[in-house]
Amino acid sequence: MLNISPIFSGSYRHSDVEFLLKPVTIEFTSIEEKEALIQSGKMHYSDMLSQEPEPTQYHLDLFNKAYTIGAKRLAKEVMMLAVTLAKEYGNTPIVLASLVRAGVPLGVMLQRALTMIGKESYHYGISIIRDRGIDETALAVIEERHGTEGIVWVDGWTGKGAITNELTKALNGRAGYPAQPRLVVLADPCGCAWMSATDDDWLIPFGIMGAPVSGMISRSLYSDEGFHHCMVCNHLSEYECGLSLANAVEQCCQEIELSDVPPIDIKVRDSIKAKEWERSKAIMTLLAERYDISSSNRIKPGIAEATRAVLRRVPDHVLVRSINDPDVSLLVYLAKEKGVEITEVGDLIGQYRAVTIIKKVL
Repeated sequence: MLNISPIFSGSYRHSDVEFLLKPVTIEFTSIEEKEALIQSGKMHYSDMLSQEPEPTQYHLDLFNKAYTIGAKRLAKEVMMLAVTLAKEYGNTPIVLASLVRAGVPLGVMLQRALTMIGKESYHYGISIIRDRGIDETALAVIEERHGTEGIVWVDGWTGKGAITNELTKALNGRAGYPAQPRLVVLADPCGCAWMSATDDDWLIPFGIMGAPVSGMISRSLYSDEGFHHCMVCNHLSEYECGLSLANAVEQCCQEIELSDVPPIDIKVRDSIKAKEWERSKAIMTLLAERYDISSSNRIKPGIAEATRAVLRRVPDHVLVRSINDPDVSLLVYLAKEKGVEITEVGDLIGQYRAVTIIKKVL
């Protein structure tokens, strides 16, 4: 039997999620120094953390507005995913493996929705890191407990497919997994997830907040000895909102009649996805050429990714489809605060409503 300690649920209920991570304390690296170390290749991003800043009142107000407006949409789309998963898996228990951090809020909502409709399910938070792969220790724990048949990977949304590629690579040749990872997301503008509720790049409330909406943990840190690591963000405890968002969505889910929830037709979506995937790659190539970008890691497409990049990286340029789009108002506000150039580019960014380009610092 594997040693599965430590397991914790952060600020969520114990029944909501088990984080397969080891909480640690490390010294913070400034955002500017971190960016230089990442771009020079001297350190990997998963070896460092900058202290996550407290959200401003404007940030909180916009989150609350997105939460108020978006809760019903979240509930409807979460129920669509839950109903479809229950249909797909039949009598097999579902094992939700949420990719830390962005997948966790959706995983919690799905766990509650599956319980609500009487489907046996389990939920874990597991780390996957670009260029370094999945947490092998955590994955071994899940496999030992449940096997592989019922495992579903959960992320919040897709950007340009980097994590999908990382997941595919990590599972390639590993017994018990299909060739295409069963990745479930709320929004799939990139067209690379197995199942999604929508292709829209929309203002997902948990996409514009960090630790406070993700169980109060940092993004994961790499470790080659046991579980990947994280820090518990106690300095942000007064802003915790993941639990209240999950509660609000659960309440909305309870008001939905199951007969009104259409299951997602995965086969129909496959033809749409293929076109979006090709379109996404073409947009990334176009932006790389236009803005002289040698590494695709410096391009962060989609409202959520673009917003997070402004918060925790050194942004150079923010592109928006429309400057008056209310869904990008937080991004525009944060960019202006940092003195970052903002350009309205219309359809240049295709299916995305915003893209942040990371500054080349070397």
